[in-house]
Amino acid sequence: MSRSDIADVAGLVDRARELYADDPEAMDILDAYDQRMREPLRLALAGIVKAGKSTLLNALIGEQIAPTDAGECTRTITWYRYGRTPKITVHLHEGEPVRMPVRRVDGRLSLDLGKRKADEVAWIDIEWPSEHLRQTVLIDTPGIASLSTQTSQRSTDFFLPQDAPSVADAIVYLLRHVHAEDLGFLEAFRDTAAGPSQTVNALAVLSRADEIGSARIDSLLSASRIADRYRRDGELQSLALDVIPVAGLLAEGARTLRESEFAALRQIADLDRDVRERLLISVDRFCRRSDEVGVSVPDRRRLLQRFGLFGVRLSAALIRAGATTSTDLAERLVQQSGLLEVQRFITAQFRARAAALKSRGVLTGLDALVRARRRDGDAELLAGIERQIAATHELRELSLLAGLRTSTGVLPASDIPEAERIVGGSGTDALTRLGLPETADGPDMAARVEELLARWRTLGESPLATRATAEACRTVVRSIEGVASELAARGKLRPAPDVVLAGGPA
Repeated sequence: MSRSDIADVAGLVDRARELYADDPEAMDILDAYDQRMREPLRLALAGIVKAGKSTLLNALIGEQIAPTDAGECTRTITWYRYGRTPKITVHLHEGEPVRMPVRRVDGRLSLDLGKRKADEVAWIDIEWPSEHLRQTVLIDTPGIASLSTQTSQRSTDFFLPQDAPSVADAIVYLLRHVHAEDLGFLEAFRDTAAGPSQTVNALAVLSRADEIGSARIDSLLSASRIADRYRRDGELQSLALDVIPVAGLLAEGARTLRESEFAALRQIADLDRDVRERLLISVDRFCRRSDEVGVSVPDRRRLLQRFGLFGVRLSAALIRAGATTSTDLAERLVQQSGLLEVQRFITAQFRARAAALKSRGVLTGLDALVRARRRDGDAELLAGIERQIAATHELRELSLLAGLRTSTGVLPASDIPEAERIVGGSGTDALTRLGLPETADGPDMAARVEELLARWRTLGESPLATRATAEACRTVVRSIEGVASELAARGKLRPAPDVVLAGGPA
């Protein structure tokens, strides 16, 4: 979205302020929308109990600040945002917010609600000086399908409010296997997050991927095959943009690897092959007392807690393959864990669309607010909201992307993969949309733009095209024109005479 589009959305919020200046409750909602537009992307992590949400969050931040035990704090909604100095604020359902002391125990942030129960807490706000939080606000949520109905309900109320869009701009949903609860949640989130447009703004993560192959060295390969099957053939295809396998515990351990842990792992790697293989057969064998192993049993138990048996096996293999320092080992473990794929996806699909995702939520919520609290003169505001939704091309792209994955008959089946790619289903950069390699030059780009424009214009203007097909083709053509405009602005190609540059006359 352009700055003018964002300014237009902010202008609609300001006009609503004038309309509801005498309604304190409405003004609080509008204040929240205004803050949402000014904040970084809000990315929430969700999933059933023990799916590994807090562990993945720690890996994304690069520090152990999200609690992973079964304490009261894991039953609350916790926001992690950037701040110059660490600060923890507990927002209660009743009463003023309360500041908590910032304490770390054994390198991990300690969150202690004291005598308060999770039922008394609305949410916890943690400000932390991490560069990874500058562009993204991360939100950790209690597990759904919990044995505690109240715990599950907190996540349900947060993600699936009945009369408003979701507070989250996008979601990373962690699952171990595809259950009915997972599919039901993602279906409901899609509807609530985007209203009638049914925007697809979720990433599915096959978490704890190292456990799929019984912690064998090739476990992640097995997990990748399963993820690929879900991605292509499963019900997740219509509910998530992608499915990525991740070994969360390995990623967290790698991002926070300590020198003492590296020294212990190196000792294990240096054992005689027979001794090492017997040691790594199982968790029970790994924790058994043995004079042949120079690492104490308590230290071995700590390694299991931090990396899992898969992580210990992989670390020993990587050290023997040439990882000579803790930094080198950490980098190799991160590459193996699947974390980089998740980060690349978040950057390419969510952060690149942050303004559009925020605007979609604000406009949908603003529309619901006005329709629920009718006032004289609100017709102009509703018309402005409708015009903004219709005029913002990125929102049309998101709607089309969702439609292609959830509806049949919009486009011929053979054309759907290309349409998804052009509107940003595989990434929003120009070359990815065009389906060209990074080595493509100006003539290659110009030829591909001309080819795609001719094909999609012809398809949209066909006498056999339905109204839905023609509308979808217009959106695809506008995306191609936007790519051509972007490349021309960067001096990569000279636009053809029939290409309408972004912002130019139609």
